[in-house]
Parts: sequence; structure tokens; C-alpha cells
Amino acid sequence: MAAKPARYFPVSWDELHRDAKALAWRLAGLGPFRGIVAITRGGLVPAHIIARELDIRLIDTVCIASYEETEQREPRLLKGVEGDGEGWLVIDDLVDTGQTGRILRRLLPKAHFATVYAKPEGRPVVDTFITEVSQDTWILFPWDMERQYAKPIVALADHGGED
Repeated sequence: MAAKPARYFPVSWDELHRDAKALAWRLAGLGPFRGIVAITRGGLVPAHIIARELDIRLIDTVCIASYEETEQREPRLLKGVEGDGEGWLVIDDLVDTGQTGRILRRLLPKAHFATVYAKPEGRPVVDTFITEVSQDTWILFPWDMERQYAKPIVALADHGGED
């Protein structure tokens, strides 16, 4: 069982759009790309934004299941793609431990792998990313959140400050 995250990093729809667009700016000089391979499910929204910004019309998916709510499990490949990735851009929302990224590297060794967010353990498998967060941080993506009361930081048991 995975340890409870030490902190949470909420990302709004606007912030995700801004960060995915920043990733597109960074990728624009590396193309042109034949198409995008979006990693489901988290990579679908960033892939859409990047496809629009880079004027890429060809989008495929690789489907990998590696999380059950907040716990990472052994990844399962549900759907792959053909080829070695030459000329393709692989997009995901986050690289965490790099498990999914290593599967992608085996499937598409010649593809360019980009994520919006990266954690230190997963960074070596990604070619391009925008924002790094600590390994013990859980990113709360907008599709995973509901509006509700949040305790102030000082009311939390472990707020990272001095006692």
C-alpha cells in the first residue's frame, strides 16, 4: 500500500490549460510531429490542447491502467499502437515513478515523450515537461475534484512548518 501523500497540489482547469499551452510552446521548436499519442486517461486533455496549438490532427491513444484512486499499482497495457514512435509525440499529464513512461519507451522508443508535470523519480523517462513537483505530492487534477471546504494550512497536522 502506498503511503499517504505529504501534500496536495490542486490544479484548476485554467492552470492546466496554461501549463499545457506552455508545454506546446516548448515542443513547437522540436517538431514537426506526425501525430500525438495520448496516454489515457490523464493525457487526453493536455493532448487536445497541444494538438490544437501545434496544429496536429492525427491523435491516437495508448491505454494503460496504473492507478486505483490514489494508489499506484502494477501497470496494465490495455491498448497499444503500431510502429516505433518515429515522428510521434507522446503526451501524458504526469510522470510519477516512471512506470508508465518505461512501458512507453519500450513500445515507442523513437517517440518524443512529454508531460505537463513531473516528479523526480519519473523525470529520466521524459524528454520534455513544464512543472516539477516533489515525489510526495499528489496532484489534484480538475477532473478529480469537487468543491468542498478545505482546512487552513495551520490547521493541518503536518503543514511542513516548524513545531
